[in-house]
Amino acid sequence: MRPGTPSRGGAGSATASRTVGEERALTSVAAGERYEEPADLPRLWHVTLSVSGKEAPLKEVRRGLEQLAHDHPFLLTSRYANDHAEIRYWEEARDLHDAAAVALRLWGEHRQTAKLPPWEIVGLEVVDRETYHQRVAEGYGPPPASPVGVHPF
Repeated sequence: MRPGTPSRGGAGSATASRTVGEERALTSVAAGERYEEPADLPRLWHVTLSVSGKEAPLKEVRRGLEQLAHDHPFLLTSRYANDHAEIRYWEEARDLHDAAAVALRLWGEHRQTAKLPPWEIVGLEVVDRETYHQRVAEGYGPPPASPVGVHPF
Protein backbone atom coordinates (compact mmCIF):
# COMPACT_ATOMS: atom_id res chain seq x y z
CA MET A 1 0.00 0.00 0.00
CA ARG A 2 1.30 3.44 -0.91
CA PRO A 3 1.41 6.30 1.60
CA GLY A 4 -1.62 8.57 1.30
CA THR A 5 -3.99 5.96 -0.06
CA PRO A 6 -7.07 5.01 1.93
CA SER A 7 -6.73 1.97 4.13
CA ARG A 8 -8.85 -0.99 3.21
CA GLY A 9 -8.20 -2.80 6.49
CA GLY A 10 -10.74 -5.22 7.87
CA ALA A 11 -12.25 -5.32 11.33
CA GLY A 12 -10.42 -3.14 13.81
CA SER A 13 -9.11 -0.70 11.22
CA ALA A 14 -9.77 2.76 12.61
CA THR A 15 -8.72 4.53 9.40
CA ALA A 16 -10.87 2.63 6.93
CA SER A 17 -12.42 5.81 5.51
CA ARG A 18 -9.55 8.30 6.04
CA THR A 19 -6.29 8.87 4.30
CA VAL A 20 -3.04 9.10 6.22
CA GLY A 21 -2.67 12.54 7.77
CA GLU A 22 -6.31 13.47 7.19
CA GLU A 23 -7.85 15.30 10.16
CA ARG A 24 -11.04 14.04 11.76
CA ALA A 25 -13.90 16.43 12.25
CA LEU A 26 -14.63 17.00 15.93
CA THR A 27 -18.18 16.71 17.11
CA SER A 28 -19.67 18.06 20.28
CA VAL A 29 -22.52 17.06 22.49
CA ALA A 30 -24.99 19.77 23.41
CA ALA A 31 -24.75 20.76 27.07
CA GLY A 32 -27.84 20.66 29.24
CA GLU A 33 -29.30 23.62 31.09
CA ARG A 34 -26.89 23.15 34.00
CA TYR A 35 -23.95 21.03 34.98
CA GLU A 36 -24.57 18.23 37.46
CA GLU A 37 -21.81 16.41 39.31
CA PRO A 38 -21.71 12.74 38.45
CA ALA A 39 -23.34 10.85 41.31
CA ASP A 40 -20.44 8.44 41.73
CA LEU A 41 -17.75 11.03 42.58
CA PRO A 42 -16.53 10.93 46.19
CA ARG A 43 -17.73 13.62 48.58
CA LEU A 44 -16.64 14.67 52.06
CA TRP A 45 -18.75 13.55 55.01
CA HIS A 46 -18.37 14.68 58.61
CA VAL A 47 -18.57 11.66 60.90
CA THR A 48 -19.16 11.57 64.65
CA LEU A 49 -18.81 8.10 66.15
CA SER A 50 -19.80 7.52 69.79
CA VAL A 51 -18.73 4.40 71.70
CA SER A 52 -19.45 3.27 75.23
CA GLY A 53 -18.95 0.35 77.56
CA LYS A 54 -17.46 -0.97 80.77
CA GLU A 55 -15.10 1.41 82.55
CA ALA A 56 -11.45 1.29 81.50
CA PRO A 57 -8.40 3.13 82.88
CA LEU A 58 -8.22 6.64 81.41
CA LYS A 59 -4.55 6.21 80.47
CA GLU A 60 -5.39 3.12 78.38
CA VAL A 61 -8.34 4.82 76.67
CA ARG A 62 -6.20 7.85 75.81
CA ARG A 63 -3.30 5.72 74.56
CA GLY A 64 -5.66 3.67 72.39
CA LEU A 65 -7.24 6.76 70.84
CA GLU A 66 -3.82 8.29 70.25
CA GLN A 67 -2.71 5.09 68.52
CA LEU A 68 -5.86 5.13 66.37
CA ALA A 69 -5.16 8.76 65.42
CA HIS A 70 -1.54 7.86 64.61
CA ASP A 71 -2.61 4.90 62.45
CA HIS A 72 -5.32 6.95 60.75
CA PRO A 73 -4.34 10.62 60.53
CA PHE A 74 -7.75 11.51 59.06
CA LEU A 75 -9.13 11.62 62.63
CA LEU A 76 -9.78 15.21 63.66
CA THR A 77 -10.44 14.90 67.34
CA SER A 78 -11.37 12.40 70.00
CA ARG A 79 -12.91 13.07 73.39
CA TYR A 80 -12.96 10.40 76.05
CA ALA A 81 -13.91 9.40 79.57
CA ASN A 82 -13.37 6.09 81.35
CA ASP A 83 -16.62 4.61 79.94
CA HIS A 84 -17.25 6.41 76.63
CA ALA A 85 -15.59 8.25 73.77
CA GLU A 86 -16.46 10.32 70.73
CA ILE A 87 -14.43 10.39 67.53
CA ARG A 88 -14.90 13.07 64.88
CA TYR A 89 -13.36 13.03 61.41
CA TRP A 90 -13.90 13.64 57.70
CA GLU A 91 -14.52 10.67 55.44
CA GLU A 92 -14.33 10.70 51.65
CA ALA A 93 -17.00 8.45 50.18
CA ARG A 94 -19.35 8.16 47.23
CA ASP A 95 -22.47 8.50 49.37
CA LEU A 96 -23.75 8.48 52.94
CA HIS A 97 -24.16 4.69 52.93
CA ASP A 98 -20.46 4.17 52.13
CA ALA A 99 -19.32 6.74 54.72
CA ALA A 100 -21.53 5.16 57.40
CA ALA A 101 -20.34 1.65 56.55
CA VAL A 102 -16.70 2.69 57.00
CA ALA A 103 -17.52 4.44 60.28
CA LEU A 104 -19.36 1.43 61.65
CA ARG A 105 -16.31 -0.76 61.00
CA LEU A 106 -13.72 1.68 62.38
CA TRP A 107 -13.84 0.78 66.07
CA GLY A 108 -14.08 -2.98 65.65
CA GLU A 109 -11.42 -3.26 62.96
CA HIS A 110 -8.88 -1.27 64.97
CA ARG A 111 -9.73 -2.46 68.46
CA GLN A 112 -6.84 -4.92 68.65
CA THR A 113 -4.18 -2.98 66.74
CA ALA A 114 -4.81 0.24 68.71
CA LYS A 115 -5.67 -1.66 71.94
CA LEU A 116 -9.01 0.11 72.24
CA PRO A 117 -11.50 -0.87 74.97
CA PRO A 118 -14.10 -3.51 74.01
CA TRP A 119 -16.83 -0.89 73.79
CA GLU A 120 -19.80 -0.90 71.45
CA ILE A 121 -20.88 1.80 69.03
CA VAL A 122 -23.80 3.66 70.59
CA GLY A 123 -24.13 6.57 68.19
CA LEU A 124 -23.29 7.60 64.66
CA GLU A 125 -23.91 10.83 62.81
CA VAL A 126 -22.86 11.33 59.21
CA VAL A 127 -23.61 14.64 57.46
CA ASP A 128 -22.36 16.08 54.22
CA ARG A 129 -19.87 18.93 54.18
CA GLU A 130 -22.46 21.57 53.30
CA THR A 131 -24.76 20.56 56.16
CA TYR A 132 -21.86 20.53 58.64
CA HIS A 133 -20.73 24.03 57.66
CA GLN A 134 -24.31 25.35 57.64
CA ARG A 135 -24.85 24.05 61.19
CA VAL A 136 -21.62 25.62 62.42
CA ALA A 137 -22.46 28.95 60.75
CA GLU A 138 -25.91 28.97 62.36
CA GLY A 139 -24.41 28.18 65.75
CA TYR A 140 -26.21 24.92 66.46
CA GLY A 141 -23.77 22.33 65.19
CA PRO A 142 -20.69 20.99 66.90
CA PRO A 143 -17.93 23.58 66.93
CA PRO A 144 -15.06 22.96 64.52
CA ALA A 145 -12.59 20.41 65.87
CA SER A 146 -10.17 22.66 67.63
CA PRO A 147 -7.80 21.84 69.05
CA VAL A 148 -7.23 18.74 67.00
CA GLY A 149 -6.19 15.68 68.96
CA VAL A 150 -7.25 13.44 71.83
CA HIS A 151 -8.81 15.20 74.82
CA PRO A 152 -10.79 14.25 77.95
CA PHE A 153 -14.47 15.27 78.12
